[in-house]
Amino acid sequence: MSTAVATRELTAQHRCDRCGAQAYVRAVLSTSGGELLFCGHHARSVEANLRPLTSEWQDETERLREKPVVSED
Repeated sequence: MSTAVATRELTAQHRCDRCGAQAYVRAVLSTSGGELLFCGHHARSVEANLRPLTSEWQDETERLREKPVVSED
């Protein structure tokens, strides 16, 4: 059985494991294959200690700077 997690975009339904805000970072643990989700703030606060323990660090925080497209009807 494979423990690899296919990279998929984080959506508004993915919530930070620390505070419940929208998650923009997925950390896949090397040892268990389990994943942790974090908002941008909490990802920055744990990155230095947690990132060396991960097989994948999916960071989508650049999406926080995107401007929404406004439709002109």
